[in-house]
Amino acid sequence: MARMWARAVLPFLCVLLLWGTDIHARTHDAGTGEIAVRELPPEARSTLALIRRGGPFPYAKDGTVFANRERLLPPQRRGHYTEYTVPTPGARDRGARRIIAGGDPRTSGEYYYTRDHYRSFRRIRE
Repeated sequence: MARMWARAVLPFLCVLLLWGTDIHARTHDAGTGEIAVRELPPEARSTLALIRRGGPFPYAKDGTVFANRERLLPPQRRGHYTEYTVPTPGARDRGARRIIAGGDPRTSGEYYYTRDHYRSFRRIRE
C-alpha cells in the first residue's frame, strides 16, 4: 500500500518542486526592464507629473501602499512602495495601468510602470 501511495504521490511532488523553483526564479530574477519617460503613454506621463507635484490625485486609492505581493519589484520593507492609477481611455473602472513609486514618491526617482495590473513592471528611466 505504501509503495502504491509513493508511486502516485511522488510524480505530483516532483511537479510541485519544479513549479516552486520556477516561481522562485521568476520572483527573484525577474528583471523589470526599463522604459523611458518619453515612451510612456501620455496618461502615464501625466500621472508621473502628478506624483512629483504631490497631487491632487483623481482616485481614492492613489498614494496607498503597494505590498509587492507578486515579488516582481526589488524587496523592500512594507510601506516603501505606493501605487498610482494611470487612466485607461475607454475603461469603465481604474483599468490595469499603474505607476508604483518607491520611497518618497515626489523625490525618489524610483518609479515602475505596469500596463497589465502587476503581472510585469518596467522601471521608468528619466
